[in-house]
Parts: sequence; C-alpha cells; structure tokens
Amino acid sequence: MSGELDIIATSAFGLEAVVARELEQLGYQPKIISTGRVLFRGTARDVARANVRLRAADRVLVRVASFPADNFDALFDRTKDLPWERWIPRDGAFPVNGRSVKSQLSSVPACQRTVKKAIVERLMRGHATRDLPETGVRTIIEVAILENIASITLDTSGDGLHKRGYRDIVGDAALKETMAAGLVLLSVWNADRPLVDPFCGTGTIVIEAAMIGLGLAPGRSRSFDAENWAWIGKDVFDDERAAGNVATREKLAYTIHGSDVSETALALARRHAERAGVARHIHFQKRAFADLQSKAEYGCIVTNPPYGERMGEDEAIERLYRSFPDVLRRLPTWSHHILTARLDLEQLVGQPATRRRKLFNAQIECTYYQFLGPRPERRDARDGVCESPDPDAAASERNSAGGESIGVGAPPESAASWDAGEPTSVAASENGSNEFAAGSIATGHELLTRAPREHTPAMPAFGGLRERDRRELDEFEGRLAKRVRHLRRWPDKGITCYRIYERDCPDVPVTIDRYEGHAHIFEYEREHGRTLAQHIEWIDDIARRTARVLGIDEANVHAKSRPRQKGLTQHEKLDAQGTTLVANEGGLRFEVNLTDYADTGLFLDHRITRGMVREMSGGKRVLNLFCYTGSFTVYAAAGGAKETTSVDLSNTYLDWAERNLRLNGLDGPRHRFVRSDVMEFLRGHKPGRHYDIAIVDPPTFSNSKSTEQDWDVQKAHVELLTRVGGLMASGGVVFFSNNSRRFKIDEAALAEVFEIREISQRTVPEDFRNERIHRCWRMVVR
Repeated sequence: MSGELDIIATSAFGLEAVVARELEQLGYQPKIISTGRVLFRGTARDVARANVRLRAADRVLVRVASFPADNFDALFDRTKDLPWERWIPRDGAFPVNGRSVKSQLSSVPACQRTVKKAIVERLMRGHATRDLPETGVRTIIEVAILENIASITLDTSGDGLHKRGYRDIVGDAALKETMAAGLVLLSVWNADRPLVDPFCGTGTIVIEAAMIGLGLAPGRSRSFDAENWAWIGKDVFDDERAAGNVATREKLAYTIHGSDVSETALALARRHAERAGVARHIHFQKRAFADLQSKAEYGCIVTNPPYGERMGEDEAIERLYRSFPDVLRRLPTWSHHILTARLDLEQLVGQPATRRRKLFNAQIECTYYQFLGPRPERRDARDGVCESPDPDAAASERNSAGGESIGVGAPPESAASWDAGEPTSVAASENGSNEFAAGSIATGHELLTRAPREHTPAMPAFGGLRERDRRELDEFEGRLAKRVRHLRRWPDKGITCYRIYERDCPDVPVTIDRYEGHAHIFEYEREHGRTLAQHIEWIDDIARRTARVLGIDEANVHAKSRPRQKGLTQHEKLDAQGTTLVANEGGLRFEVNLTDYADTGLFLDHRITRGMVREMSGGKRVLNLFCYTGSFTVYAAAGGAKETTSVDLSNTYLDWAERNLRLNGLDGPRHRFVRSDVMEFLRGHKPGRHYDIAIVDPPTFSNSKSTEQDWDVQKAHVELLTRVGGLMASGGVVFFSNNSRRFKIDEAALAEVFEIREISQRTVPEDFRNERIHRCWRMVVR
C-alpha cells in the first residue's frame, strides 16, 4: 500500500479531543469522526509514528474501505473486492473482530463470518492457493458498522497502546496507562510545575507524567503488529522508537511525588518507574492523604482516588472525600484534578468544580473534576511586568484539548469507546441530537462546562477568605477585644470560666467561652456563601484571632464548626480527641471536655442557679433529673445535702458525674446514680415524699435509640413536673429550666401542684448577652 492512508486513532470515551490535540502537535490535521475515533491522513511512516508517540490513544487503525452495507450480500461483495493479497501474505493470520450499532446487520458474529469468508475467497484467488494456514504474521481486521455504513480497518497496534512495556505486574484497580496520560494532558500541569498524586497506587499517573515532561515517547519500548507487515516494515518503527527514546529535556523542574498507604503498591510503582526509565524523576513515599503537604507553589494534583468499586467501603470513602477541602486548602496556589466515579464529589467537598469531564475508567462511568487555583505569574516580555491571568484560562497553559469540557449524558450504546470491546454510537446531546460537526476537535460530547466562581482570579482552588470575610473578622476581633477588656477583672473575683463572646457580630455567629487558660468556640449554623474549605479557613481564623486577643496558645483554642442537627440528642458526640481539663467554679472542680461534644460538660449559664441549689441543700434530699455530668449534684453535695439521686440515660455522663464528685472529695454512699429514662424512673418510683429539692433541666428534644418515644419538652413537661411534684415533700422546691425559645409552661395544668414563679432574670449571668439562653422557674410544692 503506497501513498496516503486513512488512519484512525481510537480512544476511550471522553479522550477524543486529547488525542486530536496530540495529533495536531505532531503536525497532522485530525477530525473526530465518531465517539472514540479520530481520523487523520498519513503514510506508513506516520502509522509507526502515531503508534510510538500517541499517549492517550488506544490503538492505531488503517481504514481500507468504507461503504454502505444494509445486507450481507453488500457486505460480502464489497469486502471481497478489496485487494487483501497486498496486505496479508498466504500464511498470514487474520482474525476478524466486529461491532454493529444502529444498523440492519445487527448480528456481530454473522458480520464477522461474512467478512472472514469474503477475505478467504479473495486471498485464495490472489495467492493462487487453496491453503491458508494462518500460521504467519498477524493482521487483525475489524468490521465496524454504524448506521448501515461499514468500515473495514487493519489494527496496526496489536496489543492495546496502554501496554507500554514497563508495567509487567498489574496491581489492584490499576488505571490504564492511556487514561493516566489523558488525565495529565487534560490538567494544567507542565514540566516546570510540581505534580503530586496522593493516591498513586502502582504509579501509573506519575510515571506517565514523567514521560510527558521529559518528552519520552510512550511506545519506545514495545513492539507493534504492523512492523511485521511487509508493506510497512520494521525500519520505520525502529526509527520512531529510537527518536522517541531521546528525551527533550534532561530533568524536570520539580521531582514528581507519588504517595499511597500501601507499601505493596509502592513497591510495584518503584519497579514500574525503573522499567520506564524515569525512576530518578519520581519520589514515592508511604503517606496518608491526611498528611499531604508541600512548600512548593503552583503545583498540580492529578489523582484517581478510591471510589468504592475497588475498596467496597462506601462509608470510609465518603469520610475520605469529606476530608479533601481541609487537606487541599493547605496548598493555596495549587490546582487539583480528580477522577472519580462518585457523582456526589462536589457535594462532599462543599463546592462546584471549575470544570468537569465525563470519562470511562474501563467500564466505570467517571467524572474528571478540575478545581483550578491561581495561575503562575508570568513575565510580560514587552514591559517585564508579572501578571496572573484568570485561572479559567489556565487549561490552555499546556494541553487545553477540551480540558474545559464534559460529555453531557452517557454514550447511548456503551460505557466505552469503539475500541474497548463494546459497540458504541456517536455521543448525543441531552436533546438527542448529534452535537459534533465533522472536523471539529472539541465539540460533540465535549461540551464546555464552567462552574461559577465567586472568588477572584487569585483565589485558591480550596479555601481562601473573601474580602467581605476579612472585614467581618476584623469587626469580630475588635468586638472580642472590647469584651475581654470589659471582663478582665472576673478572674480576680474567682470566676475563671465565663462567656466572652455571644454572636455579638451577626456575620460571625459563634459563642466563645473561656475555661481557665482555654477557649471553646461553637459555631451556629447560618447561610454564609462560603465553600466548605473557605468555611474551615474562616473558623481557623476565628481561632487564631481569639488566641491573639486572649493571649493564649492557639493549641488551647478549641473550635467546633458542626452545628447541632435536628434529630440528634442534645449532647451528641462530635469527635474523639479527649481534650479534657479541670475547670474551677464556685470553689469546686469540674472535668470539662473541650473537643468531643457540642457542650463541654459544664453549662456556664447555670452558674447562678447552681449557687442557689448549694445555698439551700443543707440536710436536704436532692433529686437531679437529666443530670448530665452532675454539676448540680456536686453543688448540692458541697452545700451539705443529706443525700442525692442523679438520673440520666447515659452511662457516659453518669460516669462523668461520679468523677466530678470524686474530684471534690464528695463521693460516697449518700450519692446514688441511676441509669434510666427519666419518665420511666418517675413512673416506676415508689410513691411517697422522698425529696426536698429537685433540679429538672431537660433537653428540648431527644430521640435516643434507648427509648421507644422521642422526647419533646413542650409535650411532656406537664406529666414530668406533676410526677416530680408527687415525690416531693410539702414546701419542697423544684428548679425547672430549659433552653427552648418557643417553650410555654402550662401553669394552669400545674397550679394544683405548685406555686410557680419564673426567675430567669436572676439566673442568667451578666456575661451572657442572650438573656434567653435559658428560662428557669422556681416551683414550690403546695
């Protein structure tokens, strides 16, 4: 075969524009003709060059014919008319593959048999023989019929082009080399920027990146079927392999880094990098994603993290993905490129991607999310001024081949390209029409999708505070400093645990409590427009400013950014750090936990109420319902209570309450702890006048798994208080409180049992700006 050939480079769905751009850079004029197929014209030498040089293509085919074929006679006759004796020797092997999409000839095996029979008849006539042993050189033939148009091609590659030759041992869930190269080519990375794959596995992405950066041809170390064909020959392939083995640069500006938690995978990665000839350009390290950090700037992460199909632990994967914003914000100038099958990635990381593209990793539908950071500054040659262009232009920095695009909708027939073993049709748009025009490179299913970015061009991909955030935080810091000055003498009064900030600035809705030399920050949910990473940074800045104003170490500032969620119990656990300290109040000592729960174990707004209980507890029998960590019990015991009974459903808090008594040397048999649902305790209590003082401080709502019914203080308070009153001595006092803003006490229903007086104005301390932090009633039994 002489002269120019119709050459087709096949690819996985979504990489057609990448292959087309590669061909453009090699000097050809490519044309995307269907999903997974890019056509260009060239000679036999160009067949060799494409096989050796193309990084994202799956195979290189030579199209020998294309003709209408809506019946088997047409398919047979047109195939038989082709000069097969020119391409296949008498002893040549010629397996026939086939596929058919939206065509009359829908039986692929029947099409294969028809083409095979036609070629056999032509070869026997052309070689003047009745014997075709098929023991010689292999020529793989493919018949592909799309909408009744048959294309007959010769596969010049043989083994798929992903088989570079360096990966002799395949690890679990390994990414194809062609896909890995495509991910790098779609990124904004170039050889002058850092690159990290924090989930590198057996190293395919970083190895492909190193070869791209060094200019080493991917096929320089392998063989191809066509080099054994007489009409193409081995010499052109040898020439191309030799040229491709010469690097265009000696070293990269930065060593590429690959990390993983599997030492087994890393051992394979090192082996593969050595075999690929790029080992000295890559550093592999065993490291968890949570420990990712780098001092380098303007780098790129290109990665294929686990997404469930290969780990089988969806909950663990979700936790991993939710950690992305907090980890990636440590790299404020970097851009991040993530291939995953998780369609909810943007929800998990709390922000939209800058760009997305649909790809198929084997048969798994994936999306390639790109979160672009600021672009490196470049020096303008005209005036020497450095400028930082819009990051949305960054994809054109190296390989912009459709990098800003996404396939809208899956390929109608298959999850793969034509060459991946399943028939596919041309990708269609959402309205069903064929979107790409003949000759276009980045159209069709390569539709541009750019997410809106509120932040300025210099903003990090993850994190970074907006100008309005900084203004609000400056106002917050000024207000906090004023509050600290106002309360500066409180420690001299013996009050070392108190509130210093309570949503004073509407745009910074947090509370800050001081516990000795520590600060506890709790955020309240409010619409703010920040991404998750930005919000984490906002919380961190609040913590830094709080430490500065209070003059304490940042390590002693404990911030909780998760709001209390509807449906959780009041004291739902948030963490497991176990940061505890002993706080002093009223001459007593209490264990507080500043990290693990929404509340610390000591409600500071009941400081005065606790003092009231202590003053009147001498010689009294005290009942503490919903006792939590037992602070009221400790005060009662310190006041000389004859006995105390503390009731709570949680063993954790009952144990905590006992520790608080021991801290003050007040533990002993006079103090009883009962694990029980409060209503069950009251309903099952022996009748009689057993108590003189009762503290009833229930949660507003609770749906503990340990109880059959949800708790709602508004619905339950009448029965609750009536039963408490029935166990109290005449003249006994009940301190009843809750923090529900909508709560309305039913005094009429309780009038026969109690004399009721609200004392909230006396019990809410002055350090609490919110005078309705709780409501409290003093109820005397009639």
